[in-house]
Amino acid sequence: MPPTDPGSQPIPVVVAGALGRMGAEVVKAVVSAADCSLAGAIDTGAGSEGQDVGLALGLEELGVALSSDFEGSLCQASQEARRGGAAVLVDFTHPSVVYEHTRAAIAYGVHPVIGTTGLTPEQLADLATFSQKASMGGAVIPNFSVGMVLLQQAAAAAARFYDFAELTELHHNRKADAPSGTCVKTAELMEELGKTFNAPQVEEHESLPGCRGGRRESGLRLHSVRLPGLVAHQEVMFGAAGETYTLRHDTIERSAYMPGVLHTVRRVRELGGLVYGLERLL
Repeated sequence: MPPTDPGSQPIPVVVAGALGRMGAEVVKAVVSAADCSLAGAIDTGAGSEGQDVGLALGLEELGVALSSDFEGSLCQASQEARRGGAAVLVDFTHPSVVYEHTRAAIAYGVHPVIGTTGLTPEQLADLATFSQKASMGGAVIPNFSVGMVLLQQAAAAAARFYDFAELTELHHNRKADAPSGTCVKTAELMEELGKTFNAPQVEEHESLPGCRGGRRESGLRLHSVRLPGLVAHQEVMFGAAGETYTLRHDTIERSAYMPGVLHTVRRVRELGGLVYGLERLL
C-alpha cells in the first residue's frame, strides 16, 4: 500500500528498458502513482538518446530524458535521492545484461527490482550474498502477477498428491530466454517436497530431439512455446489413474503486472537483502 504519511517523499524510480513493452507500462504506472516519481529512463534504442521519455512513448512531456548510460543514470539517481531515501531500479531489459545491471544497482546504492528473467541459480546466489553484505534490499521477480502466485501455490499443493506432472509456458516470440523464469520458479516450488516425478513407464525414443521438452533432475518436464499474438501464459498439468488436473494462468495485457511492480517498489527499500519471487512480499 502507498505510504500514509502525506509528508513522505515520493520514491525515486529509474526504469531500465523504458521503451520496451514492459518498460513502457512501468513508466506509465510510476508517473500515475502519487507515491512514486520517475527519476530516470534507460534505453539503448537507436536514436532515442536525449528524447523525453514521455514524448517517445506517446504520452505528455515528463521532463525525463532517455539515456543509454546505465551506470551514469544510477549514479545520478542515487545522488539526487539522498534527501528523500534511496532510489529504486526497475529492470526489464535482456538476460545477457541482467546480472551486471543488478550488481551495479546494488553497488550504487539503488534498490534493484528485477523483472528480467534469465539469471542462473549461481548468479542469484552471488547477488544474494552481495546484497546482504551491502545491506541493500532487492527483489528478483520472475512474474509480477498475483494470479500467477496463486497458480504456483496451487501447483505446489497439488504436487503432494500427484506423481506425474508437466509444465508448459507460452510467450510472445520476442522473449529471449526459454523456459521462462516463471515456469522454472513454479517447478522449483513443486520440487520443494523433495520427491521425484514422472517415473519412466516405457523406454522413450524422440524421433525429433527435444519434442518431450526439457527434463529437470526431479523428473519434471518443461515445454516452451513462442508465437506472435501471445503475451504470457502457463499451464501445469497433473495426471493420475483415470484423471487429469490442470492449472492455467493467462496474461491478456501487461498492465496486469503493474500492481505487483508498484507493490515491490514500495516494499523493496525495507528489505535487508535479496528476495526471489513475489510471494515473498505478499
